[in-house]
Amino acid sequence: MPELAEERTFTDAHGVVIYYDVRPAAGTPRGVVQLLHGVGEHAGRYRALIDALAGDGFTVYADDHRGHGRTGMAQHGGDAGRLGRLGAGGMPATLAACRQLTDIIRADHPDLPLIVIGHSWGSFLTQMLVDDRPEAYDAFVLSGSALRWPGTLNAGDLNAPWKTPGAHGAEWLSSDPEVGPAFLADPLTTSEPLLKLFGVIDAARLYGRPRRNLGRDLPALLMVGQDDTVGGPRSVHKLADAYRTRSGLTDVTTLVYPGARHEIFNETMQADVRADLLAWLDARFARR
Repeated sequence: MPELAEERTFTDAHGVVIYYDVRPAAGTPRGVVQLLHGVGEHAGRYRALIDALAGDGFTVYADDHRGHGRTGMAQHGGDAGRLGRLGAGGMPATLAACRQLTDIIRADHPDLPLIVIGHSWGSFLTQMLVDDRPEAYDAFVLSGSALRWPGTLNAGDLNAPWKTPGAHGAEWLSSDPEVGPAFLADPLTTSEPLLKLFGVIDAARLYGRPRRNLGRDLPALLMVGQDDTVGGPRSVHKLADAYRTRSGLTDVTTLVYPGARHEIFNETMQADVRADLLAWLDARFARR
């Protein structure tokens, strides 16, 4: 994280110490972002996005989820081979820890709007958080997401389109040839498949659909790469439709990036992706 970020911790209900960073907004803050990363990675991979958000007036809270990054290393006694494994309480405890961080943010900034941004698995957690407590948030953004339903969420080989002799297996992340190798070389990441990390029961807990009659008309932004193998545009358009028809949301925007794969914030057009996100936020959360 940038030098301006402060590392903090809290302890969840199972005694797991959760590491998170707080990056203050430049100038007077106009909102707060809770950033949720994906499976096998950590918050430190989002530095450029965090810098952009902070520079645009948003204080950013970004944790390393249970089993992941700094949290996972401490939780598993420094054993990098166990990164990605959620530990006691599994998925429900991981979601509860995310809610706990939401409560910390609300206590720290009671008068500022809170936007939750989730990527990939983090976007699934975001969907669950919004379903559970829509009153806690003022908007949400989903990156690399999908409708969490059989047939629209890919449970197979995410790198299948790029399987060639010499492929390293992480081509599905980004069309930028440096991103995959950097991910594989990162000591705080793991490339083990989700089902192996979470087990059948916790993996099945990822399935679900947006709640009916959410009761709060939250602005929603869904951003996806055209070549994303997790769900892709077809699944994300179905998710957007579900938010409109099931949840009753009226401000739902979908942006599809041609030529982009799963990690749009690490894509060759990432500057445009960040600019689109900031423009969307600017239209809904005015500078103070």
